[in-house]
Amino acid sequence: MLYHAHDFAEQGLKAYFNLMAGVDRLWSASLGMAQAFSPFPDIDVMKPVRDTLDASAAMMERAAKSYTKPAFNLSETKIGKESVKVIEEIVSDKSYCALRHFKRDADRKDPKILLVAPMSGHYATLLRGTVEALLPGHDVYITDWKNARDIPIDKGDFGLDDYIKYVQDFIRELGPDVHVMAVCQPTVPVMAAVSLMAQDKEPMQPLSMTLMGGPIDTAAAPTDVSELAEDHSIDWFKNFMVHEVPPWYAGAGQKVYPGFLQLMAFVSMNPERHVKAHLDLFNHLAEGDVASADKIMDFYDEYFAVCDLPGRFYIETVKKIFQDRDLARGQFIFEGRKVTPSAIKNTPLFTVEGSEDDIAAPGQTLAAHGLCRGLKADQHYHYLQEGAGHYGIFNGSKWRNEIAPRIAGFVRQAAARQGIFYDAAPDPVKAPERWIGWSKANDNRLPPPSSLSAS
Repeated sequence: MLYHAHDFAEQGLKAYFNLMAGVDRLWSASLGMAQAFSPFPDIDVMKPVRDTLDASAAMMERAAKSYTKPAFNLSETKIGKESVKVIEEIVSDKSYCALRHFKRDADRKDPKILLVAPMSGHYATLLRGTVEALLPGHDVYITDWKNARDIPIDKGDFGLDDYIKYVQDFIRELGPDVHVMAVCQPTVPVMAAVSLMAQDKEPMQPLSMTLMGGPIDTAAAPTDVSELAEDHSIDWFKNFMVHEVPPWYAGAGQKVYPGFLQLMAFVSMNPERHVKAHLDLFNHLAEGDVASADKIMDFYDEYFAVCDLPGRFYIETVKKIFQDRDLARGQFIFEGRKVTPSAIKNTPLFTVEGSEDDIAAPGQTLAAHGLCRGLKADQHYHYLQEGAGHYGIFNGSKWRNEIAPRIAGFVRQAAARQGIFYDAAPDPVKAPERWIGWSKANDNRLPPPSSLSAS
């Protein structure tokens, strides 16, 4: 009944904050009217007070706001010096995910990218900056995961195996010339999907695989996130984190990990930062610094927009990825079959990490190389972005200026190995760095994850 209680409490708090915002607006308007009758109309001594009241009202209104799924708002991109129209289209619509295509109005042959977004609380729009930087030189598709509370229970349950099957279906639909790219949580199911396709010798295996800031092996570099999973039993997660969707939603009766609990977890990881950001927001509003205020509000409009996860998927992720580390230990089972990453032989691997990542710390994603032992030494690439946290490896200036150009260079290089060539990249690309932590004494294969070290 926690979900039910939360919704009732939330509605009460929203009504209170709206009331308080109205009071602040009323006081501000009253002071403005009083100024009109002042004997000194050119001396507005009450302006600082009115600005403070208006700022307080704006903060109250934000507290009462419903943060729904944001839009991508990527209606155009710039290819070279030319502005090009972008149209969003859904090319595949499944119960729990829509495959969204950012179709550019340009006659170009560019790498086709399947960008697998996390199913971890935030919407795929969190990767807006990721898509934006890729658009000029790539044909981009993204997995747009749906809010589980809006999915009717008769659509069936959704688990980690279903996620893997969705990824495989999307790869097959996009064809043999697709490059797959996973950010954070999906690095594990994406590697599993590609491994299984390699085991079956499917012709639709992707041309390349880029894994960014994900929990391939959480033991390689423990964080607060991995330690939380280790410190609690799986029954604790089932009892305290999974709840039933109330009857006023389309997904009534679904077992989910609610978005509001996820948001509480996100905020609790760095509460000082969020408190400071909102104090700064209040001050910017009071000072009339609209540009600075808008920047903070835009970030939190995205950050506070969370969605429910399917309960089974969440529990299986905690158990198989964080607690038991099935993939890293060679024990990952998909529908009764063991997943074998060493079967991957034709899909080069590029891993990306941030030196300041406190969610998937450096080493967790790097461990993928030790699992993909079927790849040759010149098919392993890795990049560590100095000074980047988790969010910074797929958004912001470091992503745009350092990481995205390396991914562009990697996918073009991987395609060239297969005899596939593209139009000249509209923006400068950077050659990806080879990962040379492999041993010639071991048949040019990488050593186990525990003995990986940078060279």
